[in-house]
Amino acid sequence: MSRLLGGTLERVCKAVLLLCLLHFLVAVILYFDVYAQHLAFFSRFSARGPSRALHPAASSSTNCSRPNATAPSSGLPEAPSARPGPTAPVLPPCPDSPPGLVGRLLIEFTSPMPLERVQRENPGVLLGGRYTPPDCTPAQTVAVIIPFRHREHHLRYWLHYLHPILRRQRLRYGIYVINQHGEDTFNRAKLLNVGFLEALKEDSTYNCFIFSDVDLVPMDDRNLYRCGDQPRHFAIAMDKFGFRLPYAGYFGGVSGLNKSQFLRINGFPNEYWGWGDWAGLFAHPGAHSSLAVLDPRISLAGMKISRPDIRIGRYRMIKHDRDKHNEPNPQRFTKIQNTKLTMKRDGIGSVRYQVLEVSRQPLFTNITVDIGRPPSWPPRG
Repeated sequence: MSRLLGGTLERVCKAVLLLCLLHFLVAVILYFDVYAQHLAFFSRFSARGPSRALHPAASSSTNCSRPNATAPSSGLPEAPSARPGPTAPVLPPCPDSPPGLVGRLLIEFTSPMPLERVQRENPGVLLGGRYTPPDCTPAQTVAVIIPFRHREHHLRYWLHYLHPILRRQRLRYGIYVINQHGEDTFNRAKLLNVGFLEALKEDSTYNCFIFSDVDLVPMDDRNLYRCGDQPRHFAIAMDKFGFRLPYAGYFGGVSGLNKSQFLRINGFPNEYWGWGDWAGLFAHPGAHSSLAVLDPRISLAGMKISRPDIRIGRYRMIKHDRDKHNEPNPQRFTKIQNTKLTMKRDGIGSVRYQVLEVSRQPLFTNITVDIGRPPSWPPRG
């Protein structure tokens, strides 16, 4: 009996020992499996950590040295290099008939007109005489060009009246005073060619050019300083002519052409020095006997002059004596008769000059130029 009990106890001990051994083996296997998982986890963490730390530094370094370079991708969406600024509002086109126009204006030249006063009256005008409407987008960019010498008194009145008029007309514009250097004979036409070229150098978007004498002020702001399908004559009814067109072919005082029209007629002639009603050279000859020899540049180019209603195209002229060194050109009629032959070679393509100074004033840009000297005229007789 005791031998049987001892054998059973021995078998039980062996079974318990086997179970313990099995438990130990399972525990060891599980231990190494968990250890391996933990090791793999920490390995992945340590591998990702440096990568994430280095990518921003590399990206920052790349952007600093090469602003347009692309940093290596980390598999994640990249942040933009800079936040875009606020988008400018899209303005509507400026109306064809501006709502703020006054109509007939009272023009007088007796009150003192310091430039400081004109500047205070036009706070929206930028340096150089540039202006852009704040509430709409104009269809044209207008360069107003003034041939000039020794007319500071007239210029102050012109700026006083014209800046408010042009602003009410909702124009994007710039004012250019082309000042002839020296005391040689005045050459209005050549100065206008210079103004055309210099304005385009400053802003190539100019597509309308208004050529205005400094002593002429419009009496109605409905006379819109814009360019159209045909060359435009604005000053059709001056007070000096009794508010009527002096003759059918008159194109002087204030006129406007777009860029293609101006190039089509080769601009103004450069060799017409002194006084001689050169503005009429661009018109179609009219019925007036003195116009039979006028240079028909516009008609030769297949264009016609357009004009506003005579009740709107009224102008006042600042009275003054004729300038010194602006005497009548004794060869003016001969030159007019030969213009058909010289039109293609004498104009914007052949103008020669030297810019001496460009000064951007609060209300205008002054460009002083040396345009050379006129040829010697043979005595008449």
